[in-house]
Amino acid sequence: MGGGEVFCFDGPVKLHRSISLDRPLLVVALEEEAQHLHLSTLPLLVTGVGKVAAAAALSAVLARQRPSRVINLGAAGSLAGGLIGTHVIGRVFQHDFDDRAIYDLTGFHFGAPIDLGVAGPVLASGDVFVNSSAAGKKLAGQAALVDMEGYAVAYVAGEFGLPVTLVKDVSEGAGRSWPGALDQCAERLGAWLSQELSGSLPARGASSGKA
Repeated sequence: MGGGEVFCFDGPVKLHRSISLDRPLLVVALEEEAQHLHLSTLPLLVTGVGKVAAAAALSAVLARQRPSRVINLGAAGSLAGGLIGTHVIGRVFQHDFDDRAIYDLTGFHFGAPIDLGVAGPVLASGDVFVNSSAAGKKLAGQAALVDMEGYAVAYVAGEFGLPVTLVKDVSEGAGRSWPGALDQCAERLGAWLSQELSGSLPARGASSGKA
């Protein structure tokens, strides 16, 4: 699939550069998070914010062309005191989806946690902002970081049988305003990618395994 806009969706969905089997596909929610990623010349998909937008956009492009792997990069809120910097996620779950209750009703898992095959912090994904101390404290017992797209990207990549890596940079404590810190997050994400490109990026990562 060539570079350019994905025309089947409204909003800021855009694919920069062509996807090919020998290169990873970078996935971000917002263009602002990709400011320092374009120097890599890798294909980059901007999905828009939230699990539905991320799942729809990524599914659309993967149905047309497969990359070697999927790498989701973006800002995340910290649920653990003192956690800073850029992290490769080890496990991701949906904090706004009650998989246990759905399983009890149907006998099937539709949103179980996903183990990503690496040692790293746990990420909670959901389509709500964790903007209260009570919500943050509750989630802190289950995860170290929180975002809005990671689970969807990992799930879709797994459904297509592709290795997936989630890379999250701590933008702030959960619930605080993050726009002012977004450029610094984007810079650190770019630095992470540059370091990976200097090594063996195409060979890294493992296919997602649903728990």
